[in-house]
Amino acid sequence: MSEQRIALVTGANKGIGYEIAAGLGSLGWRIGVGARDRQRRDTAVEKLRAAGADAFGVPLDVADDASAAAAAELIADHAGGLDVLVNNAAITGGSPQTPTTVDPTTVRTVVETNVIGVIRVTNAMLPMLRGSASPRIVNMSSSVGSLSLQTTPGVHMGPIPVAYLTSKTFLNAVTVQYARELSDTNILINSGCPGYTATDLNGFQGVRTPQQGAAIAIHLATLPDDGPTGGFFDDGGTVPW
Repeated sequence: MSEQRIALVTGANKGIGYEIAAGLGSLGWRIGVGARDRQRRDTAVEKLRAAGADAFGVPLDVADDASAAAAAELIADHAGGLDVLVNNAAITGGSPQTPTTVDPTTVRTVVETNVIGVIRVTNAMLPMLRGSASPRIVNMSSSVGSLSLQTTPGVHMGPIPVAYLTSKTFLNAVTVQYARELSDTNILINSGCPGYTATDLNGFQGVRTPQQGAAIAIHLATLPDDGPTGGFFDDGGTVPW
Protein backbone atom coordinates (compact mmCIF):
# COMPACT_ATOMS: atom_id res chain seq x y z
CA MET A 1 0.00 0.00 0.00
CA SER A 2 1.10 3.56 -0.63
CA GLU A 3 1.91 6.05 2.11
CA GLN A 4 -1.19 8.05 1.20
CA ARG A 5 -4.07 7.15 3.52
CA ILE A 6 -7.16 5.75 1.80
CA ALA A 7 -10.67 6.00 3.19
CA LEU A 8 -14.14 4.89 2.16
CA VAL A 9 -17.06 6.98 3.41
CA THR A 10 -20.50 5.50 2.82
CA GLY A 11 -23.36 7.89 2.08
CA ALA A 12 -20.76 10.50 1.14
CA ASN A 13 -22.67 12.27 -1.59
CA LYS A 14 -24.28 14.79 0.79
CA GLY A 15 -24.61 16.09 4.34
CA ILE A 16 -22.34 14.78 7.07
CA GLY A 17 -20.92 12.06 4.83
CA TYR A 18 -19.79 14.59 2.26
CA GLU A 19 -18.17 16.75 4.94
CA ILE A 20 -16.36 13.73 6.37
CA ALA A 21 -14.99 13.03 2.90
CA ALA A 22 -14.05 16.69 2.47
CA GLY A 23 -12.34 16.83 5.86
CA LEU A 24 -10.27 13.71 5.26
CA GLY A 25 -9.53 14.86 1.73
CA SER A 26 -8.16 18.13 3.06
CA LEU A 27 -5.63 16.07 5.03
CA GLY A 28 -4.26 14.71 1.76
CA TRP A 29 -6.12 11.40 1.96
CA ARG A 30 -7.52 9.57 -1.04
CA ILE A 31 -11.27 9.32 -0.55
CA GLY A 32 -13.73 6.79 -1.91
CA VAL A 33 -17.15 8.43 -2.14
CA GLY A 34 -19.63 5.64 -1.49
CA ALA A 35 -23.17 6.31 -2.72
CA ARG A 36 -26.03 4.59 -4.53
CA ASP A 37 -27.13 7.42 -6.82
CA ARG A 38 -24.73 7.82 -9.73
CA GLN A 39 -25.50 11.46 -10.47
CA ARG A 40 -25.19 12.57 -6.85
CA ARG A 41 -22.03 10.50 -6.44
CA ASP A 42 -20.43 12.01 -9.54
CA THR A 43 -21.41 15.52 -8.46
CA ALA A 44 -19.87 15.01 -5.02
CA VAL A 45 -16.64 13.66 -6.52
CA GLU A 46 -16.39 16.61 -8.89
CA LYS A 47 -16.97 19.06 -6.05
CA LEU A 48 -14.37 17.37 -3.86
CA ARG A 49 -11.83 17.35 -6.68
CA ALA A 50 -12.49 21.01 -7.38
CA ALA A 51 -11.60 21.70 -3.75
CA GLY A 52 -8.33 19.83 -4.16
CA ALA A 53 -9.27 16.43 -2.72
CA ASP A 54 -8.15 13.16 -4.28
CA ALA A 55 -11.61 11.62 -4.57
CA PHE A 56 -13.12 8.79 -6.60
CA GLY A 57 -16.62 7.38 -6.82
CA VAL A 58 -17.61 4.02 -5.34
CA PRO A 59 -21.03 2.70 -6.40
CA LEU A 60 -22.42 1.25 -3.19
CA ASP A 61 -25.79 0.15 -1.89
CA VAL A 62 -25.12 -0.93 1.71
CA ALA A 63 -28.28 -3.06 1.66
CA ASP A 64 -26.97 -5.27 -1.14
CA ASP A 65 -24.37 -8.03 -0.76
CA ALA A 66 -23.20 -7.93 -4.37
CA SER A 67 -22.84 -4.16 -4.27
CA ALA A 68 -20.63 -4.30 -1.17
CA ALA A 69 -18.45 -7.00 -2.72
CA ALA A 70 -18.13 -5.03 -5.96
CA ALA A 71 -17.20 -1.89 -4.00
CA ALA A 72 -14.39 -3.77 -2.26
CA GLU A 73 -13.07 -4.99 -5.61
CA LEU A 74 -13.22 -1.49 -7.07
CA ILE A 75 -11.28 0.00 -4.14
CA ALA A 76 -8.67 -2.75 -4.31
CA ASP A 77 -8.21 -2.18 -8.05
CA HIS A 78 -8.40 1.62 -7.93
CA ALA A 79 -6.57 2.42 -4.71
CA GLY A 80 -4.69 -0.76 -3.83
CA GLY A 81 -6.05 -1.03 -0.30
CA LEU A 82 -7.99 0.67 2.47
CA ASP A 83 -6.99 2.30 5.75
CA VAL A 84 -10.24 3.73 7.07
CA LEU A 85 -13.91 2.84 6.72
CA VAL A 86 -16.53 5.34 7.83
CA ASN A 87 -19.96 3.70 7.98
CA ASN A 88 -22.09 6.82 7.60
CA ALA A 89 -24.97 5.78 5.32
CA ALA A 90 -28.28 5.65 7.20
CA ILE A 91 -32.02 6.19 6.85
CA THR A 92 -34.68 7.26 9.36
CA GLY A 93 -37.60 5.27 7.99
CA GLY A 94 -39.99 8.22 8.11
CA SER A 95 -42.67 8.82 10.73
CA PRO A 96 -44.65 8.14 12.83
CA GLN A 97 -42.57 5.44 14.50
CA THR A 98 -44.05 5.06 17.97
CA PRO A 99 -43.77 1.45 19.15
CA THR A 100 -47.55 0.98 19.19
CA THR A 101 -48.09 2.26 15.66
CA VAL A 102 -44.95 1.44 13.67
CA ASP A 103 -45.16 -0.92 10.73
CA PRO A 104 -42.75 -3.80 11.43
CA THR A 105 -41.61 -3.51 7.82
CA THR A 106 -40.30 -0.04 8.61
CA VAL A 107 -38.19 -1.40 11.46
CA ARG A 108 -36.88 -4.16 9.22
CA THR A 109 -35.94 -1.71 6.46
CA VAL A 110 -34.16 0.70 8.81
CA VAL A 111 -32.19 -2.08 10.49
CA GLU A 112 -31.24 -3.52 7.10
CA THR A 113 -29.51 -0.24 6.18
CA ASN A 114 -28.35 1.14 9.53
CA VAL A 115 -27.11 -2.08 11.12
CA ILE A 116 -26.89 -5.00 8.72
CA GLY A 117 -25.55 -2.63 6.07
CA VAL A 118 -22.70 -1.71 8.42
CA ILE A 119 -21.91 -5.38 9.03
CA ARG A 120 -22.11 -6.13 5.31
CA VAL A 121 -19.78 -3.32 4.25
CA THR A 122 -17.38 -3.78 7.16
CA ASN A 123 -16.91 -7.48 6.43
CA ALA A 124 -16.40 -6.77 2.73
CA MET A 125 -13.66 -4.23 3.54
CA LEU A 126 -11.97 -6.12 6.40
CA PRO A 127 -9.43 -8.00 4.26
CA MET A 128 -8.03 -4.67 3.03
CA LEU A 129 -8.24 -3.04 6.45
CA ARG A 130 -6.24 -5.90 7.94
CA GLY A 131 -3.47 -5.00 5.52
CA SER A 132 -3.27 -1.40 6.72
CA ALA A 133 -0.63 -0.16 9.15
CA SER A 134 -3.22 1.85 11.12
CA PRO A 135 -6.74 0.72 10.24
CA ARG A 136 -9.76 2.52 11.65
CA ILE A 137 -13.50 1.85 11.45
CA VAL A 138 -15.94 4.59 12.41
CA ASN A 139 -19.64 3.79 12.82
CA MET A 140 -21.77 6.92 12.75
CA SER A 141 -24.28 6.47 15.53
CA SER A 142 -26.32 8.92 17.60
CA SER A 143 -26.81 9.76 21.26
CA VAL A 144 -30.52 9.04 20.75
CA GLY A 145 -29.50 5.38 20.75
CA SER A 146 -28.10 5.68 24.27
CA LEU A 147 -30.18 3.61 26.69
CA SER A 148 -28.61 5.49 29.60
CA LEU A 149 -29.72 8.88 28.27
CA GLN A 150 -33.13 7.55 27.22
CA THR A 151 -33.80 6.39 30.78
CA THR A 152 -32.30 9.35 32.68
CA PRO A 153 -35.03 11.42 34.39
CA GLY A 154 -35.16 14.98 33.12
CA VAL A 155 -33.26 14.25 29.90
CA HIS A 156 -35.40 15.05 26.86
CA MET A 157 -34.40 13.05 23.80
CA GLY A 158 -37.07 14.36 21.43
CA PRO A 159 -39.58 12.22 19.49
CA ILE A 160 -39.80 8.42 19.68
CA PRO A 161 -38.87 7.06 16.24
CA VAL A 162 -38.56 3.48 17.46
CA ALA A 163 -37.04 2.10 14.25
CA TYR A 164 -34.30 4.73 13.98
CA LEU A 165 -33.46 4.98 17.69
CA THR A 166 -33.23 1.25 18.23
CA SER A 167 -31.15 0.85 15.08
CA LYS A 168 -28.53 3.13 16.65
CA THR A 169 -28.65 1.18 19.93
CA PHE A 170 -28.21 -1.99 17.88
CA LEU A 171 -25.33 -0.39 15.95
CA ASN A 172 -23.55 0.50 19.19
CA ALA A 173 -23.83 -3.11 20.33
CA VAL A 174 -22.39 -4.26 17.00
CA THR A 175 -19.46 -1.85 17.43
CA VAL A 176 -18.66 -3.38 20.81
CA GLN A 177 -18.79 -6.92 19.43
CA TYR A 178 -16.43 -6.04 16.57
CA ALA A 179 -14.03 -4.44 19.05
CA ARG A 180 -14.07 -7.62 21.15
CA GLU A 181 -13.38 -9.88 18.16
CA LEU A 182 -10.68 -7.59 16.76
CA SER A 183 -9.02 -6.88 20.09
CA ASP A 184 -5.91 -8.81 19.09
CA THR A 185 -5.48 -6.76 15.90
CA ASN A 186 -4.44 -3.16 15.23
CA ILE A 187 -7.94 -2.23 14.05
CA LEU A 188 -9.62 0.46 16.13
CA ILE A 189 -13.42 0.62 15.82
CA ASN A 190 -15.66 3.16 17.53
CA SER A 191 -19.12 4.70 17.34
CA GLY A 192 -19.39 8.45 16.85
CA CYS A 193 -22.27 10.85 17.46
CA PRO A 194 -22.40 13.94 15.22
CA GLY A 195 -24.89 15.79 17.40
CA TYR A 196 -28.18 17.30 16.24
CA THR A 197 -27.03 18.27 12.77
CA ALA A 198 -29.11 19.98 10.10
CA THR A 199 -29.37 17.55 7.19
CA ASP A 200 -32.13 16.25 4.96
CA LEU A 201 -32.30 13.23 7.31
CA ASN A 202 -34.16 15.44 9.82
CA GLY A 203 -35.62 18.01 7.47
CA PHE A 204 -32.72 20.38 8.24
CA GLN A 205 -34.02 20.95 11.77
CA GLY A 206 -30.69 20.38 13.51
CA VAL A 207 -28.69 23.08 15.27
CA ARG A 208 -25.25 21.98 14.06
CA THR A 209 -23.75 22.30 10.59
CA PRO A 210 -22.70 19.23 8.58
CA GLN A 211 -19.09 20.36 9.03
CA GLN A 212 -19.55 20.30 12.80
CA GLY A 213 -21.30 16.95 12.59
CA ALA A 214 -18.39 15.49 10.61
CA ALA A 215 -15.77 16.46 13.20
CA ILE A 216 -16.17 13.40 15.43
CA ALA A 217 -15.79 11.00 12.49
CA ILE A 218 -12.64 12.76 11.34
CA HIS A 219 -11.28 12.59 14.88
CA LEU A 220 -11.98 8.87 15.21
CA ALA A 221 -10.63 8.16 11.72
CA THR A 222 -7.33 9.78 12.64
CA LEU A 223 -6.83 8.26 16.10
CA PRO A 224 -3.25 7.40 17.07
CA ASP A 225 -2.33 3.74 17.28
CA ASP A 226 -2.82 3.77 21.06
CA GLY A 227 -6.26 5.34 20.73
CA PRO A 228 -9.48 3.85 22.15
CA THR A 229 -11.50 1.07 20.59
CA GLY A 230 -15.01 -0.18 21.30
CA GLY A 231 -16.15 3.24 22.54
CA PHE A 232 -18.93 5.75 21.88
CA PHE A 233 -17.88 9.38 21.50
CA ASP A 234 -19.03 12.86 20.51
CA ASP A 235 -17.20 16.19 20.46
CA GLY A 236 -17.47 16.41 24.24
CA GLY A 237 -15.95 13.00 24.94
CA THR A 238 -17.51 9.68 25.91
CA VAL A 239 -21.26 9.17 25.35
CA PRO A 240 -22.94 6.77 27.84
CA TRP A 241 -24.26 3.54 26.44
